[in-house]
Amino acid sequence: MKNLSVFLLVFSIYILGHVSGTGITITNELQFKKLLWMRCYSKDDVIGPKVLSIGQQYENSFRANIWGTTRFMCTLKQGPNYKHYQNFTAFKQYTGYDNGADWDWRAREDGIYLKKEGGIRKSVDLHKVYDWIN
Repeated sequence: MKNLSVFLLVFSIYILGHVSGTGITITNELQFKKLLWMRCYSKDDVIGPKVLSIGQQYENSFRANIWGTTRFMCTLKQGPNYKHYQNFTAFKQYTGYDNGADWDWRAREDGIYLKKEGGIRKSVDLHKVYDWIN
């Protein structure tokens, strides 16, 4: 009976890490009144398409799965003609023990920036990750 109690305690702690959720945030920090078109998807979900005005942000919270395979891919495009774009992995869970963290993406004139907090890997300060594709 004692072994069962210990197992249930450890399993409950493990599961709570996944129930707490995690997510992505996408913010339009472009200049000159440019709109930001976004669309994200995972194996099970599709977000958008949505259009964000300057200063507007989109937040999506979700639960990372216990197998460590949660991923979200996103496409961002700069308005008004949407000529400049980028496709990228907006969220990636590394292991079943990883709740994934909060991935904060910011679209700017010179590229797309990321700030990541939490998760199994250490947090990352805001830095440029992608250039726009013409």
